[in-house]
Amino acid sequence: MGFDLRKVRNIGIAAHIDAGKTTTTENLLFYSGRTHRMGGVDDGTAVTDFDQEEQQRGITIYSAAVTVPWRDHLIQLIDTPGHVDFTAEVERSLRVLDGAVAVFDAKEGVEAQSETVWRQAEKYHVPRMCFINKMDKVGADFAASFRSIRERLGGYPAAVQVPIGAENFFEGLIDLLAMKAVYYEASQLGAKFEERPIPIELEETARRMRHRLEEQVAETCETLMDKFIHDQPLTEDELRAGLRAATIAGQLQPVFCGSALHHIGVQRLMDGVIDYLPSPLDLPPIMGVKADERVTKARGRSAARVPKVVGEAEPVACPCDPAAPLVAYVFKIVADKPMDLYFVRVYSGVLKGNSRVYNPARDCKENVSRMFRIFAKKREQVEQAQAGDIVAVLGLKESLTGDTLCDPRHPVILEQIQFPETVISMSIEPDSSADRDKLVEALGMLARENPTFQYRVNEETGQMLISGMGELHLEVLVNRLRRDLHVKVRVGKPRVSYRETVCAVGEAEEEFTRQIGGRGHFARVRLRVEPHTPQEGEEHIAFVSEVAAGTIQRAYLEAAEAAIRDTALSGPLAGNPLMNVKVTLTGAREHEVESSEMAFDAAARRCFDKAAGAARPAIMEPIMKLQIVMPEPYFGTVSGDLARRRGVVVDSRLRGDQRVIDALVPLREMFGYATDLRSLTQGRGSWAMEPSHYELAPPSVASAILSFV
Repeated sequence: MGFDLRKVRNIGIAAHIDAGKTTTTENLLFYSGRTHRMGGVDDGTAVTDFDQEEQQRGITIYSAAVTVPWRDHLIQLIDTPGHVDFTAEVERSLRVLDGAVAVFDAKEGVEAQSETVWRQAEKYHVPRMCFINKMDKVGADFAASFRSIRERLGGYPAAVQVPIGAENFFEGLIDLLAMKAVYYEASQLGAKFEERPIPIELEETARRMRHRLEEQVAETCETLMDKFIHDQPLTEDELRAGLRAATIAGQLQPVFCGSALHHIGVQRLMDGVIDYLPSPLDLPPIMGVKADERVTKARGRSAARVPKVVGEAEPVACPCDPAAPLVAYVFKIVADKPMDLYFVRVYSGVLKGNSRVYNPARDCKENVSRMFRIFAKKREQVEQAQAGDIVAVLGLKESLTGDTLCDPRHPVILEQIQFPETVISMSIEPDSSADRDKLVEALGMLARENPTFQYRVNEETGQMLISGMGELHLEVLVNRLRRDLHVKVRVGKPRVSYRETVCAVGEAEEEFTRQIGGRGHFARVRLRVEPHTPQEGEEHIAFVSEVAAGTIQRAYLEAAEAAIRDTALSGPLAGNPLMNVKVTLTGAREHEVESSEMAFDAAARRCFDKAAGAARPAIMEPIMKLQIVMPEPYFGTVSGDLARRRGVVVDSRLRGDQRVIDALVPLREMFGYATDLRSLTQGRGSWAMEPSHYELAPPSVASAILSFV
């Protein structure tokens, strides 16, 4: 990259759908000089919404990377989707970013997806800034939106600006650090602005907010607190430095305001990115684990996405230093022909084109043939990328999202991304049987690039099922099959993607003895299957071996475990994947001549089926987190309808003259809800839904589900 790392900012823009993320990004590109015309979401000209599906729907579906210069710094920015069906795009972007700008609608404040994005950023310890957008919108309320960040998200917002007016009277903003009023020229698309003295009627408000900002920053720094309690004014530079340190430490989140649509406040937001969000050098080294013989080798693309680390792995710090050994992270794949495009964040060392790197999760060496800097759909070839850079590469074959690329002499594995479970599925079949192989290949491409998309074949019926995060998610993928991959398909109606679990302990023993190809095959295994509650980040199927070391060969143990995990993808009741299950290998026996991996595979499969069937299997259904916003008079009608749908109201509150309901509802009961809510609220209600968790289905519901199998 050849750029001072202290002048690099790797950031993302994330928010609820329609909060204005992409419009804000378009402003950033225009003011930085990267574009000479302001694109728009509604007319399909946004730079980062370059996919045909995005332009037609007017929403962001795929995260897009752009690089913009600002104030002698380089901002590498990723614009992320706001729709919950595409939350995986946000998850993997936040995993590799150093900072984030959370955008909020000034009327709505914190919304359902805002909470999800905030929670994802918390998980990866990503420092945040807040931008309260749409201050010109009817009903805009800066104070209420500011409070919602603190109350709904548990954040520590610190206002660095306050708006001058609101709704139709929104004129500009007051910079609380410089204590100046800033007005933007609409005729110049906000590219020019003028600083003036603060209006007299707002002087008292500005002084009070400035005092509060000084107090918040002083609470995070002993030196500044000493000045503050002795009534010594904090200078602008002291305040900015203290706020930067507090932001990077996650103690405060600076809050900006403006209107991206009317080009107000975006330049000050870009200044804030430089002033308050961290460079790669400001953050502690990312931690990985040493990859050695304790890492179970994954076997190509058919293997589980998450490599298993056995025992206590040795932690390894990966400093942001070009002179250190290479450590890079694959966080996104764009499946394409003839070669897939892999997005990579370089954490340590230097990644070069025409080089070979090691993927310890797959135990293979990969070729990096070419490397690109990405600007939306455009590519600029580069020869190398150093620590702190984000690039796209060609040439990898076996790597998947979440894999680590490193120096073969210093093998390291970084923490995997944990994606949510799919909740909805539909049947799919090619228009002609001749296209079946083409369909399978195309689905494999989509599954490689989208970790929340799955496909499988029902072994009993031969029917192919695709699963995803929601109806829109699957609709977009099916359109891509037809439009981009040229596969003509027929699809069934969307249906709930259930899971299965066990409610008791089941044990079984199975022996496999057979003559195949002129030689004998022998294996005996004994299994115990029982309920299990995995910790966050753990696999849904826990496997433990109680067999003494040396009883059977390691290859046979691995074959048995792989067979169990594969068999667990089809439960004993209705063929749904199993979850929350612990499998213990309590006994095993091999023959010194006639045992084989194939024999242990077959014995483990049959034994697991018997043990799971004896462990009181049960159906689990997906529960959704639902947020409904409607006028207060409709509260009783809507809450009664939720009760009919087996919904549980978790919270209810007023937001201005609107009632907001948070509830947990089974997905099974939510098909067609958009039409029903419009009818119940005379078209004045809105809703957002995201997956929450799986739980046991009531007996009556489970019986109804199984009756259709």
